[in-house]
Amino acid sequence: MDNHDLVQRQLWFVNQRLGMFIHFNSATFQFAETEIKDWEYGHENHDEPRRFPFDPKLWNPEQLDCAQWAKAARSAGMKFAALTAKHHEGFSLWPTRYTEHCIRNATDKRDVVKEYLDAFREEGINAGLYFSMLDLHHQIGRKKCTAEDKRFIKNQIEELLTNYGELPFFIIDGWNAHWGGPNYEDLPFEEINELVKSLQPQCLLINISCESTLDHTDIVFYENAAGQEIEESFAGPGASCNILTETWFWRASDTKMELKTTDWVLDKVQDANNHNVSFLLNGAPDQRGLLDANVLERFKEIGKRYRHPVELQTIPANWLIRK
Repeated sequence: MDNHDLVQRQLWFVNQRLGMFIHFNSATFQFAETEIKDWEYGHENHDEPRRFPFDPKLWNPEQLDCAQWAKAARSAGMKFAALTAKHHEGFSLWPTRYTEHCIRNATDKRDVVKEYLDAFREEGINAGLYFSMLDLHHQIGRKKCTAEDKRFIKNQIEELLTNYGELPFFIIDGWNAHWGGPNYEDLPFEEINELVKSLQPQCLLINISCESTLDHTDIVFYENAAGQEIEESFAGPGASCNILTETWFWRASDTKMELKTTDWVLDKVQDANNHNVSFLLNGAPDQRGLLDANVLERFKEIGKRYRHPVELQTIPANWLIRK
């Protein structure tokens, strides 16, 4: 898309204001009762051996109900959502043709990507996807990203952007990031952006890498849960995210834990919105495929009190567009 179209898509995203991040993947089963938070960071960053390899047969969310998630998002007043179609461990929540490490070989073989997109679209919520290029199972990271690895990454992105209808945005993670993944020299951002735009010209490509410019993204992403705060001078277009619990993925202790308060959430959302940043609040389904009762209640409380700001109509003068 040209700069004019990009600005209009950025403006659309900023006006979404509040959305749901859904972290649901192999870590839901791997780390529910371990000291590991969300992924094996030490393997990518400190040469530690893999301790928790994931067997697809362990994937068995017997009560999977994406409609429950979508209704929860609607109750909170959320307008958009993102699902972890593949996280850093490398397990694919769709029946990809390019690896056996996916739901085709799971105990529960349902296409989670499809069920998620169908459910959220039914609720009128703009549903996008998250995709990690850092992939521990396939050993794709800062130390290795071969030509074959690049083809694998691109083939999977093409599947997601070809087989599931139009996506308003596509979030990538684990690329040229502090926490690992392929670097720019091995896999230039421009190659991924060109691929995405060739498949879906109106799809925003959003990169989580803690960069504060639009050089390698269509939307600047602030990893707020990791302590990255929005600069006072920033006026958009941005995204930010945070968690109600202590981890992104569900843990057995979440069911009875005291979640972060509605006031805390609303303060985060307001601060983000004041900077033309849309905020994603995480909701982590459990091993059954359901959101816990305390999360459902917190989402309802948020919805009762949150009011979307008046839509931004004009582009702030200091928005920077990637050349």
